[in-house]
Amino acid sequence: QLQASGGGLVQAGRSLRLSCTASGSVFSITTMGWYREAPGKQRELVATITRSGNTNYEISVKGRFTISRDTAMNTVYLQMNDLKAEDTAVYYCNAHDIVLGTVGHFSYRLDDWGKGTQVTVSS
Repeated sequence: QLQASGGGLVQAGRSLRLSCTASGSVFSITTMGWYREAPGKQRELVATITRSGNTNYEISVKGRFTISRDTAMNTVYLQMNDLKAEDTAVYYCNAHDIVLGTVGHFSYRLDDWGKGTQVTVSS
């Protein structure tokens, strides 16, 4: 289960930090990331990070957003700087390629999603 926090209402140019933690008997998660869904638009990728630290960003957030991860804590962060009105959306945390359980008692899940946290940027 993914639990996200950190959304809110901010003025353009300010910063917010989102965090998301996977709870339960998580053994490993290959990729964690953030997606967003603005009103009237499809959900889009914002940023992802692998266990080895490889990152990928949507082009409009490059240089403004930074994704990081605490693998031991199964937590992913999204530092969002210089926010713009067009960043307004519901942000969803994603975990991909998940192994649950302990040695000898593993189960697998392809994807898991958090419930979303609202980010609103006023211009």
